[in-house]
Amino acid sequence: MNTKVDNERQQPGILAEMRNLLRQNVRNYAMYIALFVIFILFYFLTNTTFLSARNLTNLVNQTGYVAIMAVGMTIVLIIQQIDLSVGYAAGFFGACAAILMAMGVPVGLAILIVLLFGVITGAIQGLIIGKLGVPAFVTTLAFLFIFRGLLSMVTEGSGTVVVTNEFFNNISNGFLPKVFSIWGKHGLTLVVFALMMALIIIMQIKKRQEMQRYQFALISTPLMVVGIGFLLLLLGWLSFSLSGYNGLSWSILLVAIVTFIYDFVLKKTRLGRYIYGVGGNREAAALAGINVRNTVIFAFASMGMMSALGGILYTSRLRSATPTAGAGFELDAIASCFIGGVSTTGGIGKVVNSVIGAFVITSLTNGLNLMGVGISYQYIVKGIIFITAVAFDVRSQGRKAI
Repeated sequence: MNTKVDNERQQPGILAEMRNLLRQNVRNYAMYIALFVIFILFYFLTNTTFLSARNLTNLVNQTGYVAIMAVGMTIVLIIQQIDLSVGYAAGFFGACAAILMAMGVPVGLAILIVLLFGVITGAIQGLIIGKLGVPAFVTTLAFLFIFRGLLSMVTEGSGTVVVTNEFFNNISNGFLPKVFSIWGKHGLTLVVFALMMALIIIMQIKKRQEMQRYQFALISTPLMVVGIGFLLLLLGWLSFSLSGYNGLSWSILLVAIVTFIYDFVLKKTRLGRYIYGVGGNREAAALAGINVRNTVIFAFASMGMMSALGGILYTSRLRSATPTAGAGFELDAIASCFIGGVSTTGGIGKVVNSVIGAFVITSLTNGLNLMGVGISYQYIVKGIIFITAVAFDVRSQGRKAI
């Protein structure tokens, strides 16, 4: 009898804890809820086509270059800056990679050169902003024009630069090799997802132990188990869906690696603390001994590299470089970050959430395309989602719009 009473008391307690946790951390969970709603909505509106293995694979590959640029943009926005040049920068860097390979440069060397070029151009923007004091909006807008002109310049001869290197094209279009099968599924994909699940469990346990060590407030063990269980169930479903088609793509694996690295830097390193410190209060950060100028330079150099990598992924996906490549990419990257909970006032943001925000953006585009909705209406929907996300951020901080 006592056990029954205890269970009856525990159930409302868990539900109440879930509600409080959601209310207190609504910024961190809003994009997950939005993505879940989008998936369910388009599942019915497209007669289950949206969640088919083939379309999920296409959706994952479509998100690759947007997610990569959103990761870099997260740091820029956290330090209260912005980069408007990333779209045409990605188009230009992707064209540079295509041209280098057409000239006979080995694919690996071409990629390294382009990534280094991205770091250098990003650092130049950071120097102009951090040392000369030119506002980021003006500086990056100027570089938008520069990159657009350079893209037109390098493609004006042929118009489109076709990429024939299969290794390069497989970066966005290829999949992990089918070395073996498990239950008729892509075995290597299932193994990778299983390792990811194990890593998630280990990281969550270590995080909880660390929080206990420093006596931080913790959620109850049952609620933690429920949360981890739901995430593992979601990953399990995704792994079986993708492994039933072509398996895990190289593109999403690259996104996962980049996201993990940046998430580690922001959470576990001194540089990450500097970035959040500069974004939270620049004057206080300077007084605390943080080199604000170097932090700004790093953020834009990092963004330059992510622009180059995003351009490589996009060029690889199209198997060519075009004069219009990169148009509007900066809008998707910025929108992904704000949908992912990056604060409009700086100092708050997570790269993982920005990647989820990128999936929200591409899921909307993908679902509306499947429904046959025109591009004009798609831009309207994106605009509504974007302003809603920013308004939500403003309201969640208890500030009034000016």
